[in-house]
Amino acid sequence: MTLAHDVAGDGPSTVLLLHSGVCDRRMWDGQFHALARAGHRVVRCDLRGFGDTPVDGPHVHADDVAALLDDLGAERVALVGSSFGGGVALEFAVRHPGRAGALALLCADAPVDLEPGERLRAFGRREDELLEAGDLDAAVELNVDLWLGPEADAGARELVRRMQRRAFELQLAAPEEFAPRPAGVTEADLTRIDVPVLAVSADHDVPVFREVATWLAGRLPHARHLPLDWAGHLPALERPEETARLLTGFLGSVPALSRP
Repeated sequence: MTLAHDVAGDGPSTVLLLHSGVCDRRMWDGQFHALARAGHRVVRCDLRGFGDTPVDGPHVHADDVAALLDDLGAERVALVGSSFGGGVALEFAVRHPGRAGALALLCADAPVDLEPGERLRAFGRREDELLEAGDLDAAVELNVDLWLGPEADAGARELVRRMQRRAFELQLAAPEEFAPRPAGVTEADLTRIDVPVLAVSADHDVPVFREVATWLAGRLPHARHLPLDWAGHLPALERPEETARLLTGFLGSVPALSRP
């Protein structure tokens, strides 16, 4: 299947935007056209089980991304990933060598052995309880409260409510055998990612995601860590214009990202 997606711009470099696990491609409304105006061809997609892409079979998210890029004729791309989407971007870079020209990772998840902390464990337990009880409204609010920082306005919070509820509806309706398959990416695999990487962390985020950014910056040969003192877990929704400038600046610093 082809992932639901949008394309803007016709520049020589292709940038793929990968959403977080509580969002879908709508989370990039504040950056999608800004990056196109900066001279990139920009693609944003809904991974399986999010937004407009159903769960129709077993899958590996990174391989779904590769198939989408094949359909679009984009051999080498820059990837921008938020949280879960950042983890998918890292897995794509490992599973499809040579196709990632740069990675911008906003509070990214990653397959590294770090202690999640009691706050995140308690969140997971409570979310499971609410979903088992069929209380989607409470499970949505639990996510909104944890993942959005103090800069998020009412519009951002409402958008996350809609996106998270849609994800719950799609994923809870899918048969267990259609669950995503592990990408099989290890910590050692990550250290061989040899492209420019911007690892963004946020001071108001759950601590483990700051630790991921520090881990990446310390072990990937061309990675640097950028902490944001104002942000929570979803800076693209909390300060859209500032995040667009941050991404435009990073991508503009990487020569010859890709050719479609």
